[in-house]
Amino acid sequence: MRVAATMDNRPDYLTCDEWQMARIKERKVKIPQPLGQGSSSFIPVKEILQEGLDDAERQLFIEAFVSTGRVDNVTMVMGLHPQYLDSFWKTQYYLLQMDGPLPYHYRHYVAIMAAARHQCSYLVNLHINEFLQVGGNPVWLNGLNFVPQKMRNLNEINKILAHRPWLITKEHIENLLKAGENSWTLAELIHAVVLLTHYHSLASFVLGCSIRPEVDQEGGYTFRPPSPPSPRSHGSDSPRIATLEEAVNGNGARDALCEVEVLMEKMKVLQEGRQDEEASQEEMATRFEKEKWESLLVTPT
Repeated sequence: MRVAATMDNRPDYLTCDEWQMARIKERKVKIPQPLGQGSSSFIPVKEILQEGLDDAERQLFIEAFVSTGRVDNVTMVMGLHPQYLDSFWKTQYYLLQMDGPLPYHYRHYVAIMAAARHQCSYLVNLHINEFLQVGGNPVWLNGLNFVPQKMRNLNEINKILAHRPWLITKEHIENLLKAGENSWTLAELIHAVVLLTHYHSLASFVLGCSIRPEVDQEGGYTFRPPSPPSPRSHGSDSPRIATLEEAVNGNGARDALCEVEVLMEKMKVLQEGRQDEEASQEEMATRFEKEKWESLLVTPT
């Protein structure tokens, strides 16, 4: 199904596709249909599915397919910048699949935690599948209340890294490294923090490029004829994923939104104040930073 969705514009695959559809109609098999065309809602399909790739670009896609069993939509879009994709793919391969201090199911759960902070259902869905494939406990997907305390302790630093990384202090690190049954080793924590920051950034890329859900993910297919795309284009209407994101995030996302609204309101007041008095750019910048700091109201633990 994934391959068919990727190759449906290639003439050399049409004969096989027509044969397959004829067999399906004979057996009256109900098959899912992609909800949208292309890897991104913003980038035309013809710009992504380019003919005549050079050997280096083709090799990148081959390596992605051999490694993960798919050439996902992130890889397809990032393929517009082959040199960047090369560095990105090597980094992600080392983080997720090479030898390291964290077990494989821990790596994918950390990726889920990071993506959930930004409500990026595309990455959450992707790594739920990977988490289960490497033997992760399905119960963990019910939320942080169902994971070991060691993993739960990582949630605080995940929240701060996702939204206010400048507030990280040595105390946050020391608390995770304290000797005890649920402590992290330094090597484990470094691996986990790199994964968190990697997936915080990747979530921004996915949302910013409006990456479509994979054709085999919830939100990426339908059994009905295609309908106009919904604004919620990342599968966020999935009950199971929404529940997981809520369980991982708690009220963090709502708190962050409230802080942004407060900050925007204060910025508006500052802007209106310019009508009454002339202030230099330096003064305005100082006022903005002061209001931003006061609006954070985060006490490091």
